[in-house]
Amino acid sequence: MFKKEIYMRKLLYILMLGGAVFFSSCSDELETNPTNKVSGPVIFDNATSAETALNGIYRTLYVAGWSQNWATENNGITSIILLADLMAEDHLMKEQGQGWFYEDYRLNVRADYIHKSGRSYAVWNFFYTIISNTNYILANETTMGGAPADVKNVIGQAYAVRAFAYFNLVQLFQQTYKGNENKPGIPLYTEPTTSKSEGKPRGTVQEVYTQINSDIDNAIKLLKESGVTQKHPSHIDYYVANGLKARISMVQEKWQDASTAAQEALSKPGLVKVGELTAMKGFNNVKLGNVLWGVEITKDQTSGYASFFSHMDADAVGMYASRARQCISTWLYDQIPATDARKAWWRGKLASGEEQAGSSMTSYCQVKFKFSDPTTRTGDYLLMRAEEMILTQAEAECRLGHYGVARTLLQQLAEKRDTDYAERLEKFSDNASYNSNTIGQLETLMDEILFQRRVELWGEFGRIFDLQRLKLGYNRNYDGTNHTEKVPTKDTNAGSKEFIFPLPQSEIDGNPNISATDQNPL
Repeated sequence: MFKKEIYMRKLLYILMLGGAVFFSSCSDELETNPTNKVSGPVIFDNATSAETALNGIYRTLYVAGWSQNWATENNGITSIILLADLMAEDHLMKEQGQGWFYEDYRLNVRADYIHKSGRSYAVWNFFYTIISNTNYILANETTMGGAPADVKNVIGQAYAVRAFAYFNLVQLFQQTYKGNENKPGIPLYTEPTTSKSEGKPRGTVQEVYTQINSDIDNAIKLLKESGVTQKHPSHIDYYVANGLKARISMVQEKWQDASTAAQEALSKPGLVKVGELTAMKGFNNVKLGNVLWGVEITKDQTSGYASFFSHMDADAVGMYASRARQCISTWLYDQIPATDARKAWWRGKLASGEEQAGSSMTSYCQVKFKFSDPTTRTGDYLLMRAEEMILTQAEAECRLGHYGVARTLLQQLAEKRDTDYAERLEKFSDNASYNSNTIGQLETLMDEILFQRRVELWGEFGRIFDLQRLKLGYNRNYDGTNHTEKVPTKDTNAGSKEFIFPLPQSEIDGNPNISATDQNPL
């Protein structure tokens, strides 16, 4: 399954047990009441059953199988966050392993667009599957039964999920918004599709963001009006939707919108603004007070080798990370003060006698992300934390020239990490400019804000997304570098074609409104 493009894909049914979503490429009609399943006409009859469909969509965030082969590295949203981190300069793999994610690190996956096992197809398939299924829910917005608050909650979540999917897609398949508004974006679908639906052309980047903005604003409005509190950490509530709006606004350089949305996300009752590092150990618990959005992984839901922690936790016996270890770059590590407790998220420089194969005992190896229980291969995925919103609001306020506000926000976070932070912060000038050299001197307040993002969000945001919106390139080949792949033959300047994916060939072959001339630069 998961092999047809969006215009040939349709939601077949929702399996009640576990809320898993299944898709069909064989039938044009929705199943009608199979024994343990809910049919299309019934599933959207009321908000309660539609929420089952929504839970199925959330489940797709962490299941594998989005490509014909190499499923272990195509395991949902965390695989996309990981590849987006590895495509940049702060995160590296010490060993090649079997090549999973290492080819992303080498900027060497773009040629795989020609088949259905590569990144282009897997990412396209993953997000358009989510979009296709949210469209089935949204098509019933005006006819869905149930309590008005429950209907608004379900529909609001569906709008937010669709905005999230389109936002990620357009960043991965085209350059950043600002300055590229009229370039080809991605096809837009806002209605349910079947095998008879005709594929859409690439909308412009502006058209895609217009849809994203509309969806996230609808989501915020409906979720606020519903008054329904977050039922499960995987659900997008009013505050998570504002967090997504903050991310979307940042890319569009809508600084006031970004600040306002981030501040609203941080207003969630009971939210811990800055989590204690001891409580956050392992970054594997969605029930911590600083987590706005995440995915809880129980024993019956773990995907084993195809899990995020399998690729990150080098101390988990038999897992992939033990032979393909994830590390921080020496430059970034060396910039973190000794007084900053986050420095313990990585091993640092080890003596030759301390090195140990098949474990995290190697220089600069990460120990930030760990299985909560390696024997059951469990550990939750954190998709949005309060700390990100603080950094987002700080950047937006700095862009607006509100330097005092930005400093206060930055100190609110960093003083919980670095005992000498007040002294450090004083050294940076009130200026919204930043060094175009990502291994250059940090001098301005904006330099420091962006540095704090690099440290705090390492491995959980996708560094390439920040490089894109900031119009920055990078150089891995510097004195003292520990990068195992310096990619000297690749263009790593700002706006490089290496930072985005080609359209999957299967989309070009099957969509009558997209041809080879619509392909991204190869």
